[in-house]
Amino acid sequence: MVEWSGTWVAKRLGVELVGDEDLSGLLGLALRRNPKRAHLLVSNVLGKHVPQSPSVVWRAGYELGLCVRELLGARAAARAVVLGYAETATGLGHSVADGLALAPCLHSTRRPVDGVAAAGGFEESHSHATSHLLLPEDPQLLSGQGPLVLVDDEFSTGNTVLNTIRDLHARYPRDHYVIVALVDMRSPEDRDRLTAFATEIGARVDLIASASGTVRLPDGVLEKGRALVEEFEAARSESPLHSSGAHGGTAYAHRVDLPWPAGLPDGGRHGFTPAHRAELEAALPEMAARLADAVGATAPGRPRVLVLGFEELMYAPLRLAVALEELGGAEVRYSTTTRSPVLAVDDPGYAIRTRLAFPAHDDPADGPGERYAYNVAGNGFDAVIAVVDSAADTPQLHAPDGLLAQLAAHIPHVVLAVLPSYVPEGAPMPEPLPEPLRGPAFSSYAPDEVGWLLKDLSGVELEAPTEEREEAIQSGGAHYAESLPVEYQPSPQYQELFRAALDTSAARIAQAVGVVTETVLAERSPRPVLVSLARAGTPVGVLMRRWAKHRHGLDLPHYAVSIVRGRGIDPNALRWLAAHHDPADVVFVDGWTGKGAITRELAAAVREFPEFAGFDPEIAVLADPGSCVRTYGTREDFLIPSACLNSTVSGLISRTVLRQDLIGPGDFHGAKFYRDLAGADVSGDFLDAVAARFDEVASDVDREAKALRDADRTPSWEGWAAVERISEEYGIQDVNLVKPGVGETTRVLLRRVPWKILAGRGAGADLDHVRLLAEQRGVPVEEVDGLPYSCVGLIHPQYTRGATGADGKAVAAK
Repeated sequence: MVEWSGTWVAKRLGVELVGDEDLSGLLGLALRRNPKRAHLLVSNVLGKHVPQSPSVVWRAGYELGLCVRELLGARAAARAVVLGYAETATGLGHSVADGLALAPCLHSTRRPVDGVAAAGGFEESHSHATSHLLLPEDPQLLSGQGPLVLVDDEFSTGNTVLNTIRDLHARYPRDHYVIVALVDMRSPEDRDRLTAFATEIGARVDLIASASGTVRLPDGVLEKGRALVEEFEAARSESPLHSSGAHGGTAYAHRVDLPWPAGLPDGGRHGFTPAHRAELEAALPEMAARLADAVGATAPGRPRVLVLGFEELMYAPLRLAVALEELGGAEVRYSTTTRSPVLAVDDPGYAIRTRLAFPAHDDPADGPGERYAYNVAGNGFDAVIAVVDSAADTPQLHAPDGLLAQLAAHIPHVVLAVLPSYVPEGAPMPEPLPEPLRGPAFSSYAPDEVGWLLKDLSGVELEAPTEEREEAIQSGGAHYAESLPVEYQPSPQYQELFRAALDTSAARIAQAVGVVTETVLAERSPRPVLVSLARAGTPVGVLMRRWAKHRHGLDLPHYAVSIVRGRGIDPNALRWLAAHHDPADVVFVDGWTGKGAITRELAAAVREFPEFAGFDPEIAVLADPGSCVRTYGTREDFLIPSACLNSTVSGLISRTVLRQDLIGPGDFHGAKFYRDLAGADVSGDFLDAVAARFDEVASDVDREAKALRDADRTPSWEGWAAVERISEEYGIQDVNLVKPGVGETTRVLLRRVPWKILAGRGAGADLDHVRLLAEQRGVPVEEVDGLPYSCVGLIHPQYTRGATGADGKAVAAK
């Protein structure tokens, strides 16, 4: 027996390895943040924490497989099943199966898959993440009578294996189990316990390992280890853990497409058979050649290249790395990322010299968390090939703090290879969501101004006369989002009023745009993803995007989505956003608040779906006269000219539609593009007129934005209180028929059957267009005191078509 105690961990913690001569070449020691075990045995041949020659990693498992085949004989080996443990031994289990040659391989997983029933599960007592699932595509894979070969990187207490065998033996009893590990580190007591367990279940249990030994632990090792980790992590604000290098940038990786065989599993999560292995090996040469081209391994010189696998995805990257190494054009090393937190200490006697930390990027079932790549920084690599499955090719992977960015900070050339995530036959395959619609094919806005997460219903007849819609809505026979009002065609007099209002208010709007955008940048995200609520929010979203570009050089993404009162926000739109952006960066944008119904609707919708918990439901608005939100440009109730018109100031897009016969489970909510109204379109005029005033209001914006950041902006919801008071005073039982504010009042006059307009006494030119519309529709305007708004529109509370005269005008107020 050999013992060595000259390592950093032995000196500082008192942990010592004792074992045969091969053990020192296979293992190192490190400390980890784990309440169950302070030390980590770091394998030099596993390909997890330590970059190693891929052929050395593969052969370590392959030779163990040969030993198993010799133990079992060819006949029993052909009936065996290999089970590897997630996450560290998934690749090792495959390599053992390669040595066995005739056995299929399955590995445990921490990633549940919809539609695939678990054939078993167990706990790993000392692991950082403990719950394992067994998800074979073929339920009979584990029910055979042949030997079960259980593969792990280390065999320490034996608890993991005992948990597995106990669970599976109760379901699928068999008479022979073979345990395979790189190192057998059991104590004498643990050896006796395994022997007794085999007798208890009445089965033969063999063990094969490359080396053996034990770990000597001093008293109080957990407390000492925890204190050491805290000491070192607190002492370094700039360290190898999160340091940035000279190679950082915004283009983090070059993507290379690999000709992965169709239908070939990316690993053993659902089973991997000898036929799958043969199919992979036939495809490896061409895939390796593409990787060689991508990293310059075909040019003179031998670059030092790391092939980096992803957590459980170890085998496919390993075989790609071996094939690349065999081409001879590069010095190739292989390792994988992990969820296990380990202390990094830049000391030659310590196994983990550097650590890169980054957010999880595969939407893990146990929630978001930090992930790690060890001994990658500072290792002199010229290129790295990150290999992930498509489920992990998410915005988090590509984010400024994501894995690719971390790699780019330390390695000059980053290549991304994405393998298709295998979904077993019969499991539900989610239909891909459509891509956003863009102008000029959908809307008169430029394609970079906004992407519409909507379904194009332009060819569907959806318009109904205003009076018919109102009667159906109030009788409960239809929802307002199931049809569209006939688009209002403004008279020359009204168009002139719009132009005059725009000339008067452009600077005022520009200032509000600047203030709300600066508030968002300062408080919500330095690079927000603007998501406007179609359609009133969309012109505001475009203007906010223009302000960020004009003032800060930021090219912000902007999308428009549908939200329907009583039905909620479009969940498919949120799913699309979550798949393409970090939900924490999403800022919802609307034009103005009335009584705050949409604000409440959005908050309720986000609460309803746990999958949307990462979205902040607080809306940013241009004007908040109802005091319903914290993020706004102003709380004054003034005329926003985009409220004066319908589609002709909103990119020629209708309001949104949600109707069961038109919108399927995989569709976005719908809308129409009114191409025939192009001659009356003033959408661009509105945007250009406001944007032209940006420089003029810049200093006012800076002053007002700073004042707002220092102010108490807690919503008072005074608008909601006013609506309830007006409802009671005017005998209106449904508060949805009370529409406060200039914008909402305008909508009442354009789209609904109005009853009365309440105008704040002394309201001036901001209401000129309201008075004109009211006159055209025969609606009385009452001047009242004590309104928190400039005006309030009241929809006829007991509408039937008999409530209007023959000319279609509203009845006189009583």
